[in-house]
This record gives sequence, C-alpha cells and structure tokens, in this order.
Amino acid sequence: MTTAVADLRYPIGKFSRPETITPAHRKEAIAEIAALPEKLTAALARLSEAQLDTPYREGGWTVRQLVHHIADSHLNAITRLKLALTEEKPTIRPYDEKAWAELPDTSLDVAVSVDLLKALHTRWATVLESLDDAQWQRLLQHPEEPAPWTVEHLTLIYAWHSKHHVAHIKLLEQHD
Repeated sequence: MTTAVADLRYPIGKFSRPETITPAHRKEAIAEIAALPEKLTAALARLSEAQLDTPYREGGWTVRQLVHHIADSHLNAITRLKLALTEEKPTIRPYDEKAWAELPDTSLDVAVSVDLLKALHTRWATVLESLDDAQWQRLLQHPEEPAPWTVEHLTLIYAWHSKHHVAHIKLLEQHD
C-alpha cells in the first residue's frame, strides 16, 4: 500500500537547509550525489517507453524531460562548484529550466543523459570528497538569492535535488 503524497511537486518535501551543516551532512550529501545514477537507473528500469513520455504529475514534465533536466541541472551544478572553488565569490548564471526542457535534445533516449550522469557524478563526488573545511565554506552568489551560498549549501541542495526527482519517477511507477 502506498502513501499519498500531499504535494506531488515535492514528494520528499521542499529543500530545508539545516541551521548548522555538519561533516555528517556533507558525507550524506556526497553519498546521495554519488548514488544518483544508480538510483535513477533502477527507477527507470521498470518504466515502459509510454511511461517515459508520461508526465510524472499533472502539469509536469514527462519522465523523459525530467531525466534530461537532471543532466542539465547537474552539469550546471558542477560548473557552479568549480567556479566557487577557483574564483572569489562568483555570481552564478541562472537558466530557464522550462525552456531548456522544451529543446529537441529532451526527446532523446534517457540513456543519453543517464550515461552522462554516471560520468559526471563520478567526477563530482571525487571533487567533493577532496574538499577541506575552508573549501566547504567558499562562497558563490545566486543572483536571485539575497545571501551567498557556501559550497556545502550548494552540495546539500543538489543531494536533495537528486532524491527529489527520483521520487517523482517512483510516483509515476506507483500509479500505473
């Protein structure tokens, strides 16, 4: 028996930043980022081609678009991380996720983005595992946010993002 999710947009809840981010939070976030390709592959394995072209919720993207969105988003994330590690408080560039989800590459086989994510997440986890305490505190500025983010905050956001979208895919599987 599955439990109903109150808000299908946020099946695991909205991102909530801990008041204090601990080394344990960091370690958990790295593990979540490293595990995303495997978890995504497992969630997708049970879906048919028709389900891949089904929105995971009313008014949402198709699962196919969602998988390609994860790749787009996480490519941006590692770029943001590397900018924060190599520049002084860089201002990151936002992008129009909805417009990107309508581009022709989002009709490709999901394996294209899953393969990209496997390589990307291996590199990303490697960088994160190497950081010292000072590097975790390096800053970056999102132009739509009033306060700068730390590298550790950015990492927790994308660990949540990984779990968030795998949960979307699992919702579709539960309802078919």
